[in-house]
Amino acid sequence: MTCAKRLASLPATTMRFSRMPLGGALAPFIAALALFTSNPAMTATTPTKAAPATGTRTTLSPQAVRPPLQPAAKPLVIAHRGASGYLPEHTLEAKALAYAQGADYLEQDVVISKDGVPVVAHDLTLEDTSNVRDVFPDRARPDGHWYLIDFTWDELRTLTLHERTAEGGTPARAGRFAASGVGFRLHTLDEELAFIRGLNGTLGKRLGREVGVYTEVKSPAWHREQGVDAAPIVLASLARHGYTKATDLAYVQCFDFAELRRIRLALGSELKLIQLIGENSWGEADTDYSYLLTPTGLREVAGVADGIGPWGPQVLTFAPGKAPVPTGLVQAAHAAGLAVHPYTLRADELPPGVADLPALVQALQAAGIDGAFTDFPDQLRAALK
Repeated sequence: MTCAKRLASLPATTMRFSRMPLGGALAPFIAALALFTSNPAMTATTPTKAAPATGTRTTLSPQAVRPPLQPAAKPLVIAHRGASGYLPEHTLEAKALAYAQGADYLEQDVVISKDGVPVVAHDLTLEDTSNVRDVFPDRARPDGHWYLIDFTWDELRTLTLHERTAEGGTPARAGRFAASGVGFRLHTLDEELAFIRGLNGTLGKRLGREVGVYTEVKSPAWHREQGVDAAPIVLASLARHGYTKATDLAYVQCFDFAELRRIRLALGSELKLIQLIGENSWGEADTDYSYLLTPTGLREVAGVADGIGPWGPQVLTFAPGKAPVPTGLVQAAHAAGLAVHPYTLRADELPPGVADLPALVQALQAAGIDGAFTDFPDQLRAALK
């Protein structure tokens, strides 16, 4: 199985649910955004506040045994690509809004440019979230896609971003940000880390909290096929901004288990690591997720990682007209000493049998999760007990 990109969102059987109107959410967003300084080269300092409690990591060999983990007092709110239910994903505007809405961590997916710059973007390709077709009409590969890695950072910064679209240019999710001509832009990982540091030094001080980073090394095997080693580039960027230790407000996540082992054992990272878990049919990596979900597989993951990031149906079983039922994965992961951060909670895309986001959050909390990814940080924060 080769490492393949996903052109759309993660697969799920869903039913529609009207999300809360944007309304008052814009006020804290505007206040947070006003704090942004346009200089991306701000001097980095090490975050000073310990990460919210999800278990303390000790450096382990692959053969070591982790002590069982107790669930966090309150699950972490992880802003999935920012407050992407309200603003286009992976824009600094979406990150500022997520910060103001009470996220504990902001997620960065990272793809590497032609000239080796770590760029914050979810897809390996550009056409579903930008105007690349208009700006560079002749730069698609023979397969019809515009790959981010084929462009330099100077070229990429000329693009504008928009809400994710599906085939034919229709919105991928109805009811999300529909305005055009706003001028949203791509940004580098260094720029976002500097931006978060700036917010932690201003809005964070006023609110008495710091927000962390949750960074994904995207498709490392695919990057290597293109001649790029992504993980060292990502780790170097994090280190430039003070994220190097297990106590720092930072997680590194990856779907590729071999790469996660390499990050811990060969590259020597002390940061908290999360093994993302999908379905084997997705083609995310040459990793057997079915095996990783077994007690033996979870113990193997615990030899190098601090937690797992499964998708929702691996944590709860959903069926129309029935209440969600825990699968037992959370308890099995905790027994192996692993935290559990499932993805992705969406108020406008709910699983069968779930009436609204608070009901989904209640079921996940009852299952014992330690955090969750969401497109709607404000709603997850409000729903947590």
